[in-house]
Amino acid sequence: MSSLTSTSTTTGSAAAGSKGTGQLPRFLKGMPWLVWRQHRTVFLTVLGVSALAVACIVFQRSQLHIAGYTHVSTGLRLVPILLGVLLGAPLFAGDLENGTAKLVVTQSVDRTRWLTAKLALTALVVVVSTVALSAAFGWWWDLYKAEVTATEWISESTFNTTGPVPVALALFSVFGGVAIGVLLRRTLVAMAVTLGFTVAVQLVWSHFLLSLGDVVTLTTGNGAVDEYPALIVPTGAYRVGEASYITGDGSLLGRDTCAEAQTSQALELCLKKADVVGWSVDHLPMSQMNGMQWFGASILLALTAVVTVFLFFWGRKRLT
Repeated sequence: MSSLTSTSTTTGSAAAGSKGTGQLPRFLKGMPWLVWRQHRTVFLTVLGVSALAVACIVFQRSQLHIAGYTHVSTGLRLVPILLGVLLGAPLFAGDLENGTAKLVVTQSVDRTRWLTAKLALTALVVVVSTVALSAAFGWWWDLYKAEVTATEWISESTFNTTGPVPVALALFSVFGGVAIGVLLRRTLVAMAVTLGFTVAVQLVWSHFLLSLGDVVTLTTGNGAVDEYPALIVPTGAYRVGEASYITGDGSLLGRDTCAEAQTSQALELCLKKADVVGWSVDHLPMSQMNGMQWFGASILLALTAVVTVFLFFWGRKRLT
């Protein structure tokens, strides 16, 4: 949310100074250096807080602690929201609101270069911080992976905080916030709208999470009384919907079939009369978790790419 001042002279001196001292990496010269100087406070804050969080996770893992796992997971789920609001929304909204954008384009600075530098450096900070958090938390979760239940691996507390998902969620939230800031041109308003946007993204994502996997149907034929759905699905598998009775001809009957039977003998007779031979259970094996995460992340990254194209299309003409 800081301002650019004396853009042309700063850019020139920055490039000359960086060449003279040799202290800056090559990619942080010229326009990238200017962007870093403008947003270094928030960039360093994001990287610093992420480093502290990683250190905390590593310590907890090294001590074989499970306490605090839930709290850390909740905090990590908030990362995309916080980054979208605090980093994405003000990125251009502040420049448009205080007139810095007009100053930039009047100083012979190409808009595309400016857009590219700001978006690329922001994306780099987001990726570095979220990859580190995801890797550290995934390393911690590996200790208990063999012991988790079905509802634990498919829940947002684990699915959205390990693997590529937190990285993709954060990038989409941040770039969505950037687009909102470009359209609204007011920092506080953009931050408020971005908050609603990122929360909505989390809710919609959670709603469609199960659809990322390929549902596996398991059927049995040894009778419905001797076998029970909870005993025939693989360990850690997430049951999708209610189990159904399956008949000899492959038809499915609801669980309320023979609900009027009062005794086990009456139930057996009723099921036999209905030609029930076993169960049909739909489930998601835990082995699909990694594939589901990458598939979901690819969708989020594709949406991020669409937002990026919009930002360049809009920004090249109206980012003043």
